[in-house]
Amino acid sequence: MIHKVAAFYQFAALPDYRALREPLRAFCAGLALKGSVLLAQEGINGTIAGAPEAIDAFVHELARGTLFGGRLNNLELKFSTAEAMPFGRLKVRLKKEIVTLGDEAADPTRQVGTYVEAAEWNALIAAPDTLLLDTRNAFEVAMGTFEGAVDPEIKSFGQFKDFAAEQLDPAKHRRIAMFCTGGIRCEKASAHLLARGFAEVYHLKGGILKYLEEVPEAQSRWRGECFVFDERVALGHGLRERGLREQELGHDRDE
Repeated sequence: MIHKVAAFYQFAALPDYRALREPLRAFCAGLALKGSVLLAQEGINGTIAGAPEAIDAFVHELARGTLFGGRLNNLELKFSTAEAMPFGRLKVRLKKEIVTLGDEAADPTRQVGTYVEAAEWNALIAAPDTLLLDTRNAFEVAMGTFEGAVDPEIKSFGQFKDFAAEQLDPAKHRRIAMFCTGGIRCEKASAHLLARGFAEVYHLKGGILKYLEEVPEAQSRWRGECFVFDERVALGHGLRERGLREQELGHDRDE
């Protein structure tokens, strides 16, 4: 059986996120879905897998069903497949942030960087005055990244603030293009930089996964594999599984 995998997020006001946890968990369990979903006052973030029709029903409920009442009508969604179920169980967790940065000024619902579609990404990062910045953790960067990208050498995304304070200067770095796996970390990172006075901040819409899905390998500036937080471990162009073993990597997950 081929499993359909959905990676999704949206920043949206969910003041009732605690009350949403059990109904959402029950809905997912009823569809025999497995994976991880994070709920916070600022929105939703997750990756789940299951039968194709079950994933379709789940996405429909998020975007158009009664549970969220139309508040998730702008979901960032990416679909891929897995030959084996990539998750051991279903987890629906409550968090302070759906991606942890620890900066109250970084609010993607108020301001966010300029989205760049995958088809336009190569031209942007080829410009000589563009600083290309990988916002992911060091072990992810080690597996693959874009040509010429700066590695912030962080162990967790929460350390990005320190990197920006120490290494980035609004007067010097006039144009910054950043990327991450699915786009969510760049939402927070771009909001953080804009709040600090950076003039031009761009980020890859849909993240590396959307780029690998849409850009032909012959035209790609991506090198290596893209780490994903499930048992597939890494994906390549066309979102093909790379067949790596997570236990060989020797790291903890940073969701």
